[in-house]
Amino acid sequence: MDSYFNRLESVLFLEEPKDRIPFYDLFADPEVIEALTGKNLVVAKNLDLAKRTLKDSDLCERLYRDVEIITSFYFKLGYDYVPLTLPSPFTRFNIKVTGDTASLSRGERVWQDEGRGTIESKEDFEVYHWPDLSEVQDVYMIIYEAFKRTLPKTMMLIPLTPGGVLENVMWLMGAVPFFRALYKDPTLIRDMFDKIGKMISFICRLMAEQSATGAMSMGDDMGYKSGPMMSPQYLRKYVFPWHRMCVNYVHKYGKPFILHSCGKIDVVMEDLIEYVGIDAKHSYEDESYPVTRYKKLYGDRIAILGGVDMDKLTRMPLYLFREYVKNLIAECAYGGGYALGCGNSIANYIRMENFLAMLEVGRRYGKVSY
Repeated sequence: MDSYFNRLESVLFLEEPKDRIPFYDLFADPEVIEALTGKNLVVAKNLDLAKRTLKDSDLCERLYRDVEIITSFYFKLGYDYVPLTLPSPFTRFNIKVTGDTASLSRGERVWQDEGRGTIESKEDFEVYHWPDLSEVQDVYMIIYEAFKRTLPKTMMLIPLTPGGVLENVMWLMGAVPFFRALYKDPTLIRDMFDKIGKMISFICRLMAEQSATGAMSMGDDMGYKSGPMMSPQYLRKYVFPWHRMCVNYVHKYGKPFILHSCGKIDVVMEDLIEYVGIDAKHSYEDESYPVTRYKKLYGDRIAILGGVDMDKLTRMPLYLFREYVKNLIAECAYGGGYALGCGNSIANYIRMENFLAMLEVGRRYGKVSY
């Protein structure tokens, strides 16, 4: 398959690729990788196992086999990179478990419990077992080396932080306790952002300095369909300074920074481009923040990645879906700075025939002449 990182790199630097538009997705669910490769993943499906590889040689060997499967998946589908999805170092118990009804079900699905937090008070903050940076580095470097060893020479890695700055604070605190503390306990809020921000920025620096890293991505959902989750003034006060530090670390090594953020965040896009300094934006939804609109507004300043609507990937008839993707390419690909992909991720509930058709249409109609 024709995979080489220069194609995606040109888009991230707002240039036109030499042959066709590249593909970009945040990651693929393990169930999708298994379904399309016919091989089972073990460590890659269990993040707790991934974190134990440092002390278990059998798990370490299984990790290498999983990585070979994952790398082969992206290479054969025509992606120019392999996402390196890093396991979270933050333990939390405020989760809910329910049955997974996806077409490629994983049996159970984990959801955030928004009504309670693992950390809700200063006392909780003080007794929480915060991860040690050196231990996190040791585990992440084992995972990185496994991917580097199996990576084709024409491809690069794009590490993905284990959640973003805002996400990890809200995941640990729960949405209700978080917003309550935002007004009643600003000291706790500041401590949480400082603790999380230092960890995420450390991860960005660690991964950006690695030779097989071609770009760095962070997933930090900040909005609903109607607008940001919190006032822009709080994003500017607590979140964006840490985002900027992450971007600066990545830029220090001459590599692009990709922000994945769900939600309609138009009101802070100038902050993200001018102050934070992101190079690319990912995650779009036709109903409230379509990729075609973002391409017209910001495509001359940042790369626009993905945007094929998740609902259409899941439910639109194939013959209509193919035309939808062709039209999207026609609107977004001209002039460079665009990569084709899902609006969010290659989730285990999307229709596989639509996903594969998206890639096929991209190869056929995403030529440089457009």
